[in-house]
Amino acid sequence: MSKSQDILTKNAIELLQELISIPSFSGEEDKTADAIAAFLHSFGVETHRQDNNIYAFNKYYDESKPNLLLNSHHDTVKPNTAYTKDPFHPHIEEGKLFGLGSNDAGGCLVSLLATFVHFYEKEGLSHNLIMAATAEEEDAGEKSLRGLLPILPDIDVAVVGEPTLMDLAIAEKGLVVFDAVVEGTPSHAAHPNDNNAIYNTIEVLQWFKDYTFDKVSEALGEVKMTVTQINAGKQHNVVPAQVDLVVDVRVNDCYTNQEIAEMLQEEAPCKMTPRSLRLNSSCIDPNHDLVKSGVALGRKTYGSPTLSDQAALSCQSVKLGPGDSTRSHSADEFIYVNEIEEGIDLYIKILSGFLQ
Repeated sequence: MSKSQDILTKNAIELLQELISIPSFSGEEDKTADAIAAFLHSFGVETHRQDNNIYAFNKYYDESKPNLLLNSHHDTVKPNTAYTKDPFHPHIEEGKLFGLGSNDAGGCLVSLLATFVHFYEKEGLSHNLIMAATAEEEDAGEKSLRGLLPILPDIDVAVVGEPTLMDLAIAEKGLVVFDAVVEGTPSHAAHPNDNNAIYNTIEVLQWFKDYTFDKVSEALGEVKMTVTQINAGKQHNVVPAQVDLVVDVRVNDCYTNQEIAEMLQEEAPCKMTPRSLRLNSSCIDPNHDLVKSGVALGRKTYGSPTLSDQAALSCQSVKLGPGDSTRSHSADEFIYVNEIEEGIDLYIKILSGFLQ
């Protein structure tokens, strides 16, 4: 590791500690945005701001070149009740940096910021670099990366920083949430009723449990459909007119969200209404030079079942970052300090192989 890279890494870890100490729930990230801008300014980087999104372009930006986006988010979920440590007190114990947002996705964010600074003043790169530290990822808000993209130049390829143990997620499942309604005849519980909405739901639930989608993705496997919520009835002596279900569908790259919605609305034995069709699956060609650069360094490729800001992108993208996804949203969240060190080193090496 070069001296300059060593300094970058030290400053990146200090920035992560600062970010942890500042509450930054989705929609409330103004102070972390200030800290990120200050970090970039300290290295002579000119920054821009839209709401709580901070973005910057490499010094020798050339409109004739394709654009590579480096993106991660600085908002967090709220800490759960199982925390035993102060979620806003960053501290290191036995090589672990504890704090809310340390793993999801603070470690990725500061590693990408350090990587951007490393390349900021380099000339002759094959792609322009655009760094975007964005807000409202956790709740897919309108002022997230989705809101920033319309004012950015067209993006040709992107690296989205999420904890992947620095393996390359070359595909990511999309998401469609449906509100489903099973109907019946309302009645007094004391009277006969052959059209009880709750009893009708038994067959409907079995249908959801048994249903399979034909197309299986090489990277993402099957489409996964899960009933996650059920609600009906308000009084013990009244049979309700309907049962409300929520159905979570994780979509592979063989289908569009629109296709999934049309299939289920036609085939399901109940009324199905999608909440949104915008969170589509993402992928990158396994033979893309960016992927090949990572594989050449011994990194694995896989398909990710979890959603990220990749869903906002229409270009090819890879999800890649230090930390472990299984720690995200957990109590006493942490990231290993050496994961950040490795993350910065690998980001730089992967991009060096791609940008030459």
